[in-house]
Amino acid sequence: MLHVRTLDRMGTDRYNTAVDDTKEFATTIGLYVLGEISLGKAAERTGVTRWEMEEILQKVGVELRLGPQSMEDLVDEVDVALDRD
Repeated sequence: MLHVRTLDRMGTDRYNTAVDDTKEFATTIGLYVLGEISLGKAAERTGVTRWEMEEILQKVGVELRLGPQSMEDLVDEVDVALDRD
């Protein structure tokens, strides 16, 4: 299990244990870096919030791509936001 140390919205230091599979987590980051998935989809795949994923990516030195890069990305973001599969 991968323990991801984050600060919650109140600034409280905590460990998020939602990321159970290190290989899946690494794959998700790789897909994000390659532009294959959005920040929201990366968060969904790893079981963390969008804000936690943003913080995680920043900590490991990944440049964030904020906002959809294509119409398909926009549709994916809307689907995640509306909890549609």
